[in-house]
Amino acid sequence: MPFVVYDGSFEGFLTVIFECYARKINPTDICSGKALQEYLFTEKLTIARDEVKAGRVWKALYTKLHSHNKHLPFYAFLSENPGIEMKLYRFIRRMFDSDRSIETDYGDPDVLGLRKIQRQVMQEAHRVHQFVRFQQTRDGLYFAPVEPAYNILPLAVNHFRSRFSDQRWLIYDLKRDYGFFYDLQTVREVVLAEKLFSAADGKIPDQLAEACEPVYRTLWKDYFDNITIKERKNLRMQRQHMPQRFWKFLPEKY
Repeated sequence: MPFVVYDGSFEGFLTVIFECYARKINPTDICSGKALQEYLFTEKLTIARDEVKAGRVWKALYTKLHSHNKHLPFYAFLSENPGIEMKLYRFIRRMFDSDRSIETDYGDPDVLGLRKIQRQVMQEAHRVHQFVRFQQTRDGLYFAPVEPAYNILPLAVNHFRSRFSDQRWLIYDLKRDYGFFYDLQTVREVVLAEKLFSAADGKIPDQLAEACEPVYRTLWKDYFDNITIKERKNLRMQRQHMPQRFWKFLPEKY
């Protein structure tokens, strides 16, 4: 049985599912090229992404899944958890091969695990909605660095397009080195070849920031400090609702 390598995209993973059925193979593991670890004495099979084949698998999944779970495979995939590809492969294979619904079969560790991962990914997307802070540049672009636990920008981007449709913005994932740019008409995925911001916390230098940006940061921090009731400050509760990994991007926590 081969060890399958793909390009790391969701479409690439769906292509793997298609090819496993077409070639009647049952892989020992599925791994993206970025996370590739060579397996001794194991045949390696590289499968290239094919949008048509991926689309056929996704259409079949949409037909089989209950309306509440239509996006479960995609959300779970975005978690990037170790072994997530094989969990999804076993789940999808069992779902296609079964005559009945398996989506509530929580005795299956893959079903239970995927539902738990889906909730975690959705919660992280909601946190990004809450804790994104934009910095305005001199050319009128609003820039927001993020570093979420999961690869959730594809889930969060429609929220910002709807809420900030009247301004140009770029939300960039520092950890995964890609982002989404909105030009007042369309949103597109981008990778910046030249990064004019801090790689550590995403801050843009003052010479590139809009002239009033430092003032706005100070005003926001002062507002945050003044509405805080110091006697009722609870750092444990604060970390629970505002995870510390977001703090370096929040002016109120500088």
